[in-house]
Amino acid sequence: MLRLQSKTLVQFKMSDPINVMPVLENKRLAFLQTYIGQHMSDSSSPVARWLDGKLIDLKEGSMAVEFTVRQDMTNPLGVLHGGIASTILDDVVGTLVYALGREFAYVSVNLNCDFLHAARLGDVITATAKVVRAGKNIVHVEGEIRDVEGRIIAKCTSNLIQTSFKLPV
Repeated sequence: MLRLQSKTLVQFKMSDPINVMPVLENKRLAFLQTYIGQHMSDSSSPVARWLDGKLIDLKEGSMAVEFTVRQDMTNPLGVLHGGIASTILDDVVGTLVYALGREFAYVSVNLNCDFLHAARLGDVITATAKVVRAGKNIVHVEGEIRDVEGRIIAKCTSNLIQTSFKLPV
């Protein structure tokens, strides 16, 4: 039996135990996982650098990022601006789709957000994202922002479509 590993063919006999056969590694996921516990200040995304979230968890199909609501993220009432909440959600779901390790880049087709509670200046919030369905050309995702008490601040659904832009490994 032949399996492709990192673009190299590796030959196995059918008698080899399945647990010793290597599985294709998602290099993008593995790379991003090295940032767990760190702020996104080194991100290649200018928006992610500005948001400055802290990566809490990342695994195949889900991720969590923690943010602190800063003054430049608030509206005149001192609460998290809806546009910033949308930006957080779009960035987190987009990063999650990037972490799937697909050959081509994906971009948002839509982002439907609901704003349910206020997050105030200084609040710590956590944005989570999960893949609902990963098709060949379209990936459907859901995201949520919660406060430390577990209240949903905002939630979204989004569809991302494959582009013709080939991503580096």
